[in-house]
Amino acid sequence: MCVAPSGAEPPQFSHRSKTPGTLKALEGPPLGGYASAAGAGLVPSNTTAQHVVNLSPSAVAERRVDRLKRSVWASGHLHGMAEKGFRPGVPWFVTLTYAKAEDWHKTHLSAAVKRFRNWCRSHRVPCRYTWVGEIQPKRLERTGDAVVHYHLLAWLPVGMRMPFWDKDAKLASGKVTTAFWTHGMAQTEIAKSGVGYLMKYLSKLGELTRFPKGLRLYGVGGLCDLGRKVRAWYNLPEWVKRSYGVGEVFRKSSSLIARATGEILEPAYKVSRIPSGLLLTALRELPPRFHDGAYSSWPAA
Repeated sequence: MCVAPSGAEPPQFSHRSKTPGTLKALEGPPLGGYASAAGAGLVPSNTTAQHVVNLSPSAVAERRVDRLKRSVWASGHLHGMAEKGFRPGVPWFVTLTYAKAEDWHKTHLSAAVKRFRNWCRSHRVPCRYTWVGEIQPKRLERTGDAVVHYHLLAWLPVGMRMPFWDKDAKLASGKVTTAFWTHGMAQTEIAKSGVGYLMKYLSKLGELTRFPKGLRLYGVGGLCDLGRKVRAWYNLPEWVKRSYGVGEVFRKSSSLIARATGEILEPAYKVSRIPSGLLLTALRELPPRFHDGAYSSWPAA
């Protein structure tokens, strides 16, 4: 269950609310806003009202990685929050590798996670996890084979051990079920730094074109409705986050809609094609940034 940090009342998520005691538990991840704009291919022009979006493959790939990092960072911290009155779950780090380079298929990990979910259900514990995909760098350097492997972080209650994913597992009923991962080896350990384990591997992501076609870069499971809204909020455009809090805006097709009124938000920029990519021209003066993350509070001033 994803809830507010233990010992505190649930925070007010609307940034427009001045309710005292609003938490600052999730300050923004180590990217986002305009601080990372140039690195992600969003290059300010000589006028503050315009920005150039670079559409080169490397810039597009970098923006994709940035969205991935924000989602993984947010989900990892949300999974790690303790339910009030209970100790936080223990994060277990699982690495799944292939025995043969050519064995990868896009359904393998989803099947393994499904078996893990059934195991959690049999033991009556929440199935909370976040995973990322990666090309094995040393194997690529040594053999030239772009072999996929996965890093998964899952949270289990204190006192419960993670089963070995490459060995047959025992359900709570005593029945033995097939190993979660049947395509190679699995390494399991307690993660001392939680989501920091995954962020370390994400820092190495670069040339996404080396990934097989159809590969999902990450997956998240077990978040409650509020947790999913927090994760979605981090990937909203910055101009939206300057005016709306968690859960106040949702996406439908290509539109952003205010939940309270059903109003479709007017775009903040006019988009024009230019040889180097896209030119964004501000259509109005944007409000100042006043948030430090999903749980941010108003400044004392």
